[in-house]
Amino acid sequence: MTAPSPAPTTTPSETFSFPTRGTLLGDAEAAAVAEIIGSPDRLTQGVWRDRFEQQFREYAGARHAISVTSGTVALETAIRLLDLRPGDQVVVTPQTFQATIQPLLDSPAEVVFCDVEPGTLNLDPAALDAVVTDRTAAVILVHYGGLPARMTEITAIARRHGAVVIEDCAHALGARHRGRRPGALADIGCFSFHGTKALTTLGEGGMITLDRDDWAERLDRVRSNDADYRSLPYAGPDPEPALLPWMRYSDDIYRRTCTRWHRAGTNATLSEAAAAVGVVQLGRLPELTARRRAVATRLDAATASFPLVRTHRPHPGDEHAHHLYTCFVDAPVIRERLVRTLHTHGVEVQLRYFPLHLTPEWRARGHHRGECPAAERSWFDHQVNLPCPPSLTDRQADRLASVLHDCLTLAHRI
Repeated sequence: MTAPSPAPTTTPSETFSFPTRGTLLGDAEAAAVAEIIGSPDRLTQGVWRDRFEQQFREYAGARHAISVTSGTVALETAIRLLDLRPGDQVVVTPQTFQATIQPLLDSPAEVVFCDVEPGTLNLDPAALDAVVTDRTAAVILVHYGGLPARMTEITAIARRHGAVVIEDCAHALGARHRGRRPGALADIGCFSFHGTKALTTLGEGGMITLDRDDWAERLDRVRSNDADYRSLPYAGPDPEPALLPWMRYSDDIYRRTCTRWHRAGTNATLSEAAAAVGVVQLGRLPELTARRRAVATRLDAATASFPLVRTHRPHPGDEHAHHLYTCFVDAPVIRERLVRTLHTHGVEVQLRYFPLHLTPEWRARGHHRGECPAAERSWFDHQVNLPCPPSLTDRQADRLASVLHDCLTLAHRI
C-alpha cells in the first residue's frame, strides 16, 4: 500500500486567487491623475491621449496607435474595417475570451473555427492552411496567455489568400515574436487595458495598432463620434455660404459630399485621466512583465519532476508575457484530482477559455463538438490555469509553487 503524501503546506488563511487587478498601481499613477485634476486643461482629447498614443506607437513598432474605451471596442471597431459581406469567411480561434469574435455574431460573413496547437493553445498554422480559402476575408487570433502565436507562418498563409490578419493582443503586452512585439505582427492589433490586464487605464481602455493610413483615418472618425464614410469636395448647385471663423467645423461638413457609406460612428474616446495612467503604466511594463516571469519560473520548477505535466513554453526566438500561467496534465484523471486538490488547499483554478464554438450562441449558428478537437481535449482533459500576478511577493510565489508541487504529488498517488 502506498504511503500518503504529505499535505500541502498552505495554511487555511493563505489563499491564491486570480487577482481583480493584473497590474500594480501606486504613487506615480496617482500623481498623474492629480496633475490632471489640478490643471485647467481639457479632460478629453488632450495632450495625455496624444502622448499615450505616441508612446504606444513607439512601443509596438506600428505606424498608428488609436486609443479607445475598451479592448472589446477595439475589436469591434477593427472588424468594422473589414466591410464584411455575404459570402465572406472569417477564420477564428476557439480558444479565447468571447469578445475576440463576438462582433461577428452580427456579421453576414461565415465564421470558421480553426483548431489550436495542443502545447500553446494558439492558432495552429497547419490547421489554418487546411481551412483558409479564397473567400477568407480575415483571420482573427489571440496570443494565448501572453505566448506569441506563430505569426510568421500564419501571416504567410493569409497573404496567399488575400486575407487580413487581426491579432488580439489582450494578453500579449511584454511578449516578443522573433524580436518584434505583438501589435505590429499583423495587419491590425487590438489591446485591452482592462483592470485584469498587464497594463490598465483605470479599469477600462483599449488600443488599436496598424500601419495603413486610410484605416487609421477611418478609425479616428469612428471613435470620435463621426460617421465612417468617404467624401469629396461638394460640387452641388447650392451657393457656398459665407462662414465665420467659429463655423469652421460646419464648413467641413457643408462643403463635402458623401461618396461611400460604411457605418455610423460612436464616442469611444479614452479620457485624459485614463491616458495619463496608461503613460505611467507603459513605462513600468518591463518591471511588471519581469515579475510575472519570475513567478512563472517558480511554478515551472514545481512541475519539473512530473513527466505527465507539460508547461506552456514559447517557440524558439519568442518571449512569453505570462498573462496567464498555463500547464497541461497528460492524464485526465490526474488533472481532475489536481484541480480539486488545489481548490481544497486555497488555490483558485480558472480554465480559460471554454471553447467558443461550443457556447450557446455559436452552436445556434451551426457549430458543434468535434470541430476543434485539440481545443476541446485541452479544456476538458488537460489544461490548468493558475494565478500569476506581479503582486505576488517572493515568499508568496515560493509558497504557491510549494503547494502546486505537493498537490501534484498527492494527485499522482491517490
